[in-house]
Amino acid sequence: MSSQEFCVVCGRTGAPLIDGICAECASGRVTLVAVPEHAEVVICPGCGARCSHRHWERAGEPAVVTATDLAPFLLIHPEVGVREVRWEERQATATVRSLVGHARVSFRGIERNVELAVDVRLVSRSCPECSRKSGRYYTAIVQLRGPSERLTEKPRDIRARLDRRWTELLRDTRPDWQRAMSWREERPEGWDVYFTETLAARSVARLAKQKFGIRPVESATLFGRKDGRDVYRVTFCLRFPRQPSDDAPASAVGAAAEPLEP
Repeated sequence: MSSQEFCVVCGRTGAPLIDGICAECASGRVTLVAVPEHAEVVICPGCGARCSHRHWERAGEPAVVTATDLAPFLLIHPEVGVREVRWEERQATATVRSLVGHARVSFRGIERNVELAVDVRLVSRSCPECSRKSGRYYTAIVQLRGPSERLTEKPRDIRARLDRRWTELLRDTRPDWQRAMSWREERPEGWDVYFTETLAARSVARLAKQKFGIRPVESATLFGRKDGRDVYRVTFCLRFPRQPSDDAPASAVGAAAEPLEP
């Protein structure tokens, strides 16, 4: 660069120029990063999932506005790299959160701090999974049973033993399988666990086979028709054998019709 070249805005020499303007001056003439004045975030009150472009994701997150929720609303200049954005809540009502963001960005080799402001409207809407659970919808049942149909124990003792096996099995299940569990009900011979997704119930049954060496028994019942096709509800019966540890005193178990948190 020739020593005669200088920024046409500030007169600075010795700095890289683009279209005759140094990075310092250019950063003041363009919008580095911005957000719209108003934004909307749809959150499921049951599981915390977010709805984005008709697609639900991120179940299990808290029902509060996070930086991840606001990231899609950022309007970023093509030459800007966003290093960090910290948000602070300034005001809040039942449905609107007023937030101020502090963004640290990089533009043409220099760093700038940019302040942002946005009012976020929170929309509470149940996701399809939670809607099914609240309506007691299910597509599959996993039955937890003893080694045979003949009851040789008191129902309470059977349920206590099976509850321990189920808790042990859940430690190795995937989060999406657990989210598909809707509720469970006690039976004299054990437990019935209701699922909103048949694939998840089948996966849990297969895991029980691997973990405990039991053979799931699968059966299907015609439930109805949808789009011209038969719809079935599937039952997976898991018969858990007794183990030496089962002779120890049983601990208390949950109440009947115990809900399963997603």
